[in-house]
Amino acid sequence: MHTITAPTAADPTRSREAQGDFLLQPPDPAQRVPCRIDPVDLRRLDLLALLTAAGIAPSAGDRAAIERLSELPGSVHVALHRWLEQAYGFCR
Repeated sequence: MHTITAPTAADPTRSREAQGDFLLQPPDPAQRVPCRIDPVDLRRLDLLALLTAAGIAPSAGDRAAIERLSELPGSVHVALHRWLEQAYGFCR
């Protein structure tokens, strides 16, 4: 006959470890893979997020326009964001 006992207050994680559930160590920043995202890609993602937040779903044919807008300088995107935020009344 097997008996099961409740975990004691001294070791509350024992039952989780017995079930295969345990906490992971935080990642080591020195082991991160260096990754740089192109500013054009960042502007494209930011524009898509802004349109989504404004409730504007880009159509399939809008991809080319979004790509072209993403190639414009950051100052253009600041103005575009400001216009959309004012027109749709939401804050980032």
